[in-house]
Amino acid sequence: MSKTIDRNSLPYRPCVGVMLLNDRGQVFVAKRCDSKDAWQMPQGGIDEGEGVHEAALRELKEEIGTDKAEILGETAEKLRYDLPDHLLGKVWKGRWRGQEQVWLAARFTGRDEDIDLATEHPEFDAWRWVDADALPTLIVPFKRPVYEAVLEEFEAVIAGLRGR
Repeated sequence: MSKTIDRNSLPYRPCVGVMLLNDRGQVFVAKRCDSKDAWQMPQGGIDEGEGVHEAALRELKEEIGTDKAEILGETAEKLRYDLPDHLLGKVWKGRWRGQEQVWLAARFTGRDEDIDLATEHPEFDAWRWVDADALPTLIVPFKRPVYEAVLEEFEAVIAGLRGR
């Protein structure tokens, strides 16, 4: 007999996400190792006592092998998503109902050769630069509203890089 999880009793995981942009205003996305078609931008938990910018650069280093980035902007408000029922209780050891994220826009200051997905704990097995408008079609549906909000908020940052 399986135990029913009360979603409302679980907190959101504090998290940071990074919209990493190249000099053409394209967005970095990577394909998750644990899924056939799930692409996403780098993101991860904020450790106790860690600042948002510090967490963002640490997550970049842990996930894509480099933290060569210049922070250009931060979302005005935290964005949330809930896990779908089939994942609730299975990811993050069942401790969270979803994530509450601060998103940062950052300009990649390295070279493509600096990106190395073969990290200590690989999360991704492929990556690419995509036009921003393609982003929502690549993400899993339950995260799509967050990605659309991030795109809207960083529209001027993206346009500024395209116009360089």
